[in-house]
Amino acid sequence: MSIAIPVHDRLFWIGANDRATGLFEELWPMPHGIAYNSYLIKDERVAIIDAVKSFFGVDYLATLKGLLEGKKVDYLIINHIEPDHSGAIRLLREIFPGMQIVGNRKTAGLLADFYAITENVRVVEDGDELDLGRSRLKFILTPMVHWPETMMTFDQAEGTLFSGDAFGGFGTLDDGVFDDEISDTGTYEYEALRYFTNVIGKYSTMVQKALARLSGLDIAMVAPSHGLLWRKDPRRIVSLYDRWSRNEADDGVTIVYASMYGNTERMMEAVAHALSEERVGDIATHNLSRTHISYIITDAWRHKGIVLGTPTYNMKPFPMMDHFIRVMENKGLKDRVLGIFGSYGWAGGALKELTAFGERMKWELIEPVVEAKGAPTADILASCGQLGRNIAARVRQGIPA
Repeated sequence: MSIAIPVHDRLFWIGANDRATGLFEELWPMPHGIAYNSYLIKDERVAIIDAVKSFFGVDYLATLKGLLEGKKVDYLIINHIEPDHSGAIRLLREIFPGMQIVGNRKTAGLLADFYAITENVRVVEDGDELDLGRSRLKFILTPMVHWPETMMTFDQAEGTLFSGDAFGGFGTLDDGVFDDEISDTGTYEYEALRYFTNVIGKYSTMVQKALARLSGLDIAMVAPSHGLLWRKDPRRIVSLYDRWSRNEADDGVTIVYASMYGNTERMMEAVAHALSEERVGDIATHNLSRTHISYIITDAWRHKGIVLGTPTYNMKPFPMMDHFIRVMENKGLKDRVLGIFGSYGWAGGALKELTAFGERMKWELIEPVVEAKGAPTADILASCGQLGRNIAARVRQGIPA
């Protein structure tokens, strides 16, 4: 369902809440759904900033026509052309054939690739402006946050930053559209972190470049393409993105393990107990066979310490662990301390691969690396406890930049 919510006298939120789609990009769980934020600026000239997923097109158009009161749409500004933001483009073009589509050069190429649209497209460069009347929009190119064409649009009259996917999060906007309507934004911040780590975190270097571009702007409100609009404290979400994209973390440890017959799980419990006794901070424990990788990635981003435990399976890490380390290597998370443990039956090999993974990531390996043949003995469990204590000590020391 698409509805209109006034932001100020010329700006309206005309997005849609999606409670039906279970996986974002068919990868990442959305138990609380997601919002597709679209905006209408009704000035001397009328502009839409990003659209919605095609599924919501009919309701979206009805809402839009009600607001326009017979006026035409002059511009559709595309901050990001991924189909969850651009699916309604063809429908909009049919209803408003004179509408000019505004985007950068790479946007224009992808517009042709996705929708075969090449006519009446206005290509803008970094720093170009568009005068709507009272609103004067400035375009800020932010490539690879998280596609090559991503950009932001800044309304210089009102200080509103339409930021695309940056600063967005999972979750529908049921409690309110603005941060000042929410009594506790903690859940929204967590879903923003999960969105960042799952979707954008790989491009943290480019996020830092984008943040540098924004440093001189007087931002009164951050209006992303997903999630809350931040008008009470817009710098809050910007500062969180700065921290996350620097790979900064809290004291705490994420334990990620797999266990086929309980032997590796017993080793995990010894590590976790030692960490708990050392009061290392938050401890998040994830069984790879039970927890979706989306949540594990997020906890790995939150914590300074990561401990991996796996049985050997066909002389390699357990398949879910093998998948996890490949995903983490793709994400490029930096500056973590790493602990490793595991078990095997008739042949080892898994821990050698976990060690090599840590070396590729340039994470600091904490000794001892603990491996059990068959069931863990008392000595093996004692070594697991020592690993937990050593991890705790290193996490408390902090990680050199």
